[in-house]
Formats: sequence, structure tokens, C-alpha cells
Amino acid sequence: MGFEYELLQQQDSSERTQPPAGSRRKGASKGGSASSSNLRFSFICLVVSASLLIFLAGAYTDSFHPIIDGIAGKLGYHENIYAVVIDAGSTGSRVLAFEFHHGYLDGRLVLDYELFEQSKPGLSAFADRPEEGAASIGKLLDLAKKVVPHDKLSQTPLVLKATAGLRLLKPAQAEALLAACRELFKTSGFLVNAQAVEIMDGTDEGIFSWFTVNFLLGKLNGRNTVAALDLGGGSTQVTFAPKDVSQTPLYKDYMHRVPTFTSYVEVFTNSYLGAGLHAIRHAVFTHRAAENQTKLASECVNPIIHDKLFRYGTGQYYISGKDNPKATAENPVVDYELCASIVKQKLLPTLKPKPVTLKQHEISAFSYFFDRAIETGLV
Repeated sequence: MGFEYELLQQQDSSERTQPPAGSRRKGASKGGSASSSNLRFSFICLVVSASLLIFLAGAYTDSFHPIIDGIAGKLGYHENIYAVVIDAGSTGSRVLAFEFHHGYLDGRLVLDYELFEQSKPGLSAFADRPEEGAASIGKLLDLAKKVVPHDKLSQTPLVLKATAGLRLLKPAQAEALLAACRELFKTSGFLVNAQAVEIMDGTDEGIFSWFTVNFLLGKLNGRNTVAALDLGGGSTQVTFAPKDVSQTPLYKDYMHRVPTFTSYVEVFTNSYLGAGLHAIRHAVFTHRAAENQTKLASECVNPIIHDKLFRYGTGQYYISGKDNPKATAENPVVDYELCASIVKQKLLPTLKPKPVTLKQHEISAFSYFFDRAIETGLV
């Protein structure tokens, strides 16, 4: 039997000042009263009836589960479990602290609460100051500890997964940052293992995003899975399950067998390193610039912009717009054709192999894809 992920509540830390109360929720029955006994008896009858329906007729539905689960929670039958994940991206670090319980009838994992907070700059910005980088992660762990009850800390798994930001650093710099974070984790009180702090492979990054999207959409066990496009700061992941097996040889070096709850799915995934939003901006801004030049003029920046600060990795740059002969005082615009040619020159070489059958799929695009769509009014 598979598991299903249900989002019941999402808040930020400012909305939740007290840690969860453990296995019993506010308002849960404490027994002893006639009404409590009646409620428990009714609940037992409901569970028995549901179990018979599942066994005899397969009549269990997703809409029925929350009813049973809600009553179980009010009676204090839920035991809460927690997990904390640090996403150390190229442009910032994020903490996600989760509170779950197992569904009363089938053990499905149900999400009750999610904390999301972030800090900038990303861990890679501390390439030469690993202790400061670890300290920035420590502040995020302090926020997570407001969610996880103290008596649950040692049972709560904690992981840090770094992405393209650290992959683009020199190996010695990346390892120094990881080592500093490992020392921090050892004294955090959370449950950690030898693999708790590591750089995530681009392939894993793509597969995890594809799995998550299709899990949330309820499509993992079907043939119509969606493609996942994840635009990060330093790289872009493209992942999908080819509809036609005959297409697989096109991607043979990039195919992976991914387990679902009932079977396996063959998926194509590739992490296009250097095709992230900030990586491409850096490539465009430094087009034809000297190696250590920090004051830059770009054809892709409006001429009215002067010395705008742009950070990338460990570098700081001051960006200005380059004069455009086609512009006027009333309409100071960039030369679109010239800018587009530079972007293509920098971007297209990173897109190998080309995912030629991607257009056959419904697509879920997220991360910076969503942010840019919001800014331009597309969504």
C-alpha cells in the first residue's frame, strides 16, 4: 500500500511562537466523561466499518481518510514525528522543518505543519570563511528547534544538501564548508549520520524534484506523469519519463530507474550546470570582460542603470547598462536582438543533451521559473 502526502497547514515562524504540544492536540479528549466514552465508541465503530469496506469492497476513498484521521487526532491517537532539511542553494540557504503523523488506517504520511525560512547569501559565499558559513546555518537550526519539541530532538533526522553553489567551488573550499557544518550538526542535538551533510548530485536533485511533484499531484502510479523543470541559481534540472520506450536510446546515458510505491519508472534527468538564473546572468554580464574585471557594462541592462551591485559566488560586480544607439531619452531600452544573441551564445552550449521530447509532456516548472513568471505577470 502506498503513502500519500497531505498538506494540512503551512505557516511561517512568525505565526507560530510555541512548539507543537506533542502527541496530543489542544482540545483532544482526556477521557473520563460520558461524551468522551461515546465519542471513542463511535470512533471504534467507524474504524471497524471502514476496515470492512476496504477489505470487502475496496470502497475506501481519499475523502474518507481525513474524516477518520481527524477523529483519531482529536482523541489523541496521533504520535507526531519530525524532520528537518537544510537546502544550501547557490543564492541562499533554507530550512524546512516538518511535523508529520501516520494516518490511523493505512499509515500514510500526513503533513501537519511546515516551517520555511531562508537566509542570504548562500553557503558558497563563505568559501573562504567556513566558520561564518556554518554560523549562518546555525541560525536556521535555531528556528527549527522552535518547531521540534526538545524531547524529540534526538529522534528527528537532520540533513543538509548543498547544490550547484558548492559544486562550482574549488573542491578544497567546498569540503571546508561541509566540514564546518558537520561539526555544527554534531552538537545540534538532532539525529545525524555520516551522510547528513553533503553536496547533492545534480541527478539526485532532478529525480527528487520529479518524484515530489508527481507525488503531490497523485500521478506517481499512472502513465501520465508530468515533467519537472527546476531553475536554480547555478543549474537547471530537467526530468521526465519518456512516453515511448523507443525514445529511450536518445537519452540512454541519462536514464534512471526510479522506484514508486508500486513499481518502477524509467526517467530522463540531467542537471545543466551553468544554466541557472544567476550563472547565466554572470556569463552575460562578463561577456568580453577581462578576467578580474568587476565594473561591467552590459548590452542586456537598461542604459539608465549605473553601478548596480550583482553578487555571484564569492565575487561582487558593479553593473551598468551599455549605451544603445536605438534608444531615446524617452525610451531608454536595451537592444533586444543584440542581447538575445548574447544570451543564446552563453546558454545554448550548456543545454546538452537537448531534451527533444519534452514538449510531449505536461510540464511543472518551479523555483526561479515561478518567480520570473510572477514578476512578468505570466501568472
